[in-house]
Amino acid sequence: MSAPHIIWFRNDLRLADHAAVAAAARSGPVVALFVLDDETPGAWAMGAAQRWWLHHSLAALAQDLAARGGSLLLRRGAAGTVVPDVARCIGAAAVHTLTHYEPWAKAQDAMVAKTLANTAVAFKRYHGALLAPPASVLAGSGGRYRIFTPWWRKLLEQMPPARPAPAPEAMVFAPLPAGDMPAGDTLAGETLAGLGLLPDRDWAAGFDVWTPGEAGAAAQLAVFLDVAADYDKARNLPSQEGSSRLSPHLALGEISIRTVWHAVADAVPAAQAEPYLRELGWRDFAANILDQFPDHADQPGRAQFNAIAFREAPADLRAWQQGRTGYPIVDAGMRQLWATGWMHNRVRMIAASFLVKHLLIDWRQGERWFWDCLVDADLGANSLGWQWVMGSGVDSSPFNRVFAPVTQSAKFDAAAYIRHWVPELSSLRDADIHAPFDAEPMMLRAAGVVLSRTYPQPVIGHAEGRARALVAYAEAKAF
Repeated sequence: MSAPHIIWFRNDLRLADHAAVAAAARSGPVVALFVLDDETPGAWAMGAAQRWWLHHSLAALAQDLAARGGSLLLRRGAAGTVVPDVARCIGAAAVHTLTHYEPWAKAQDAMVAKTLANTAVAFKRYHGALLAPPASVLAGSGGRYRIFTPWWRKLLEQMPPARPAPAPEAMVFAPLPAGDMPAGDTLAGETLAGLGLLPDRDWAAGFDVWTPGEAGAAAQLAVFLDVAADYDKARNLPSQEGSSRLSPHLALGEISIRTVWHAVADAVPAAQAEPYLRELGWRDFAANILDQFPDHADQPGRAQFNAIAFREAPADLRAWQQGRTGYPIVDAGMRQLWATGWMHNRVRMIAASFLVKHLLIDWRQGERWFWDCLVDADLGANSLGWQWVMGSGVDSSPFNRVFAPVTQSAKFDAAAYIRHWVPELSSLRDADIHAPFDAEPMMLRAAGVVLSRTYPQPVIGHAEGRARALVAYAEAKAF
């Protein structure tokens, strides 16, 4: 048998429309490898909720490989060291992988390339995580875009992407060497359970609303196509299932973004498809910003925001995290996040704005909480979203745009959403449920609501919080 080809899986846990899988399968017998690397990302190692998803996604991928006669080799450690080690142990001809743009992915690639540079093992990287490589979307001057709208127009010149390719019809799997290995070389793999990805407590019990894996992603896409024509309106209504709910599948690459693009474009008239395709564009744009600014998750894109005097307010932060702020739309979102690992996008913006403006708490504390709690955590999208709300990003909403939670809740008809996630308010009328603190006492009594006892009073008034935030911003601008 000829020398094996390694497929190094990362956040691309699928077989269909995967250029590295296709290339390796064409080249010879393959070894499928996944490395749990908590070392290279440092403080941005995968969060707890997404680790739950990763466990089930790896199980699904292993099952798909087993159906084809293969297996998935699991290793733990710094991928820049582990991948070359495995390649050396098995006498690999090449390592095949998709290119990713997180800082740690670049560091992994650099280390693998350096280690394999003077060996017979080729290191082959392929496009496939995004609609287009970030550096390919250039202005007429040859520079990179920092603003979404002109970037989107330029990206559209490359769209639509190529049609997705099916999984290889046949794959030949290389047997792993058995017996003693030379000193320092080992193929001893991990078991999936041994990776310790599942939580040691039952907070993930509500995650059963999800079906991780490539088949689960395809099923969710089919569900979304039935409602995709109404996406532009329904996506803003938390009480409706109007969003695609594909973000966790895209985050771990269980379905390719061009598969989603073409499925929507084929199923929905162009004018109705555009709003969703544009949202897919935002995902690419986030990678474009992260590619240019690798510290975007830690440093504001506008230097003046370093001067904002954020509050150290642990009690307020806990109230926000636990969904006990006294603002039902915020609390509903934070409870949905904790229960399911996901939050409606409109509510994400409202909840984020409340933290950084009403509570004047550093956006990075919210970003970290989302990173640990979201099953769809993506460094580019997460940092872009938080900096957009904060106003600190290179392309963002102005700081003085302060979401009014009550107004937003009523405008986007969130009553049913609140009743589901804040059940202690479920008997309130629609007219009262968005702001129980303004309801008539008799209405509260009739609904069994006792403020400060069954449901908290607001941690701060809207006008007071907005005014405090604007003062802090004005003082920062004066520096």
